[in-house]
Amino acid sequence: MPGRTPPLQPPPPPPRELPRVMFWRLRRNPLRRRSDLAQAWIGLGLTLAVLAATPLALFLVGDAAHRHYARTAQHQAATRHHTTAVLVEDARNHPEPGSAEARQTLYPTKVRFTDPHGRTHTAHADAQPALPRGTTIRVWADTDGELTDPPLSPDQIRSRAMGSALIAALAVHVAAAAAYGTVQRVIRHHNLAAWETAWAATAPRWTTSP
Repeated sequence: MPGRTPPLQPPPPPPRELPRVMFWRLRRNPLRRRSDLAQAWIGLGLTLAVLAATPLALFLVGDAAHRHYARTAQHQAATRHHTTAVLVEDARNHPEPGSAEARQTLYPTKVRFTDPHGRTHTAHADAQPALPRGTTIRVWADTDGELTDPPLSPDQIRSRAMGSALIAALAVHVAAAAAYGTVQRVIRHHNLAAWETAWAATAPRWTTSP
């Protein structure tokens, strides 16, 4: 309705309250136990360790992975060759000839090719739809005469190295979370045992039985 005053919203908590809530175990108070303080310091130590280890893991693992995949690409380039293969059968027809999907679809088709030693091989290679028998296509083959993928490209090497680095960084966070969870469970078990011991000593003084 026009002129209606919107309800008042409570003001957001001041920013300084957030660290006070996060690190309450580090503040002095009469209810704080030694286990609370130990848990706080362990959590703080793990946080600092994660902040230091994450970029280190990114660099070390990323660099090692990049060198590994670069050597793999060199080996693939030395043991694989690009050659011409001839279709020995017609490639399958696409249900929608001329469509964008048809231009992107490849069908396994029987082909024949010759390796660098002059030996003839028959295999199945991906071919565009409706290619007639006798059409030539380019394929990659290894030294054993098996069709294979092309050697890793620089983009693929970089992408795989980045993926390995990200996995390593994630592993650092998971390990820290698991360590903190274990510490938390141990401290909780210790606190429960302490409470049971304290209650066993206090309970007789609270009983009203004669």
